[in-house]
Amino acid sequence: MTTPGPMATPGPLNPVSRTALSVAHVRALESERPGGLFTDPYARAFVTAAGYTPGRQPGPYALSLANYAVIRTRFYDDYLLGAVADGIRQVVLPAAGLDTRAYRLPWPDGVRLYELDLPPVLEFKERVLAGQGAGPRCERAALDVDLTGGDWGSRLAAAGFDREAPSAWLVEGLFVYLTGEQAAGLLDTLGGLAAPGSRLAHERGRDVSAAGAGDPSVAHLTSLWKGGLGTGLGDWLGRHGWHVETHPLDAVAARYGRSWSGTGPDMAGFHLSTRG
Repeated sequence: MTTPGPMATPGPLNPVSRTALSVAHVRALESERPGGLFTDPYARAFVTAAGYTPGRQPGPYALSLANYAVIRTRFYDDYLLGAVADGIRQVVLPAAGLDTRAYRLPWPDGVRLYELDLPPVLEFKERVLAGQGAGPRCERAALDVDLTGGDWGSRLAAAGFDREAPSAWLVEGLFVYLTGEQAAGLLDTLGGLAAPGSRLAHERGRDVSAAGAGDPSVAHLTSLWKGGLGTGLGDWLGRHGWHVETHPLDAVAARYGRSWSGTGPDMAGFHLSTRG
């Protein structure tokens, strides 16, 4: 498996937003692999439209990041489908990036999915999906918001989100790019919108101070990492009304018939939390 490097951008994307193309590249490779853990029929179109070409030869940490992204994608697919199977009908994806779950997952009737991201990301995404003739398999609303400032919660409510009904939230690959203050602010807003019984999934908090050390092929990514709330993320959630379940990465990988032998102890797995 190759791993993403610096790439041509499809427009005025900021450095963090450009990482969505790296993840799309990984999803495309996994979708084309026999026995892949998921199929994303649109990932390759994003890569092609962006004029993406792989960067330098990937080092061990880069390969681990790619394998981690594959396992993470399938784990979150199952989490969301489990939430709607249990009756939740509101799904929110902050920093949705080039996520295509609205288009590729088998949603039951009545699901409304909200994608939140910056305007250039959503504009590029809409352009590529339109070119593919893609149509969402649930009711979808895309909102251009800045999750690090402004009243994005009110924008979500104005778009039809019901604060009184439970919701399923997926914060995929975002917290590591935020400061602790930004992460806490996002979670405060999210918590104010999440009715009792709501669910939240994201990566476990981690110490990124030495992430990717000795592997120059990931420097363009790790240089952007700020660490969020770090290893205290789960404790923060517990103090703010969430019941937190931890899913270690090796156990999740084994569930999908994959062995986890990646480098990097900071890739520790996932949290699934329920609002009390």
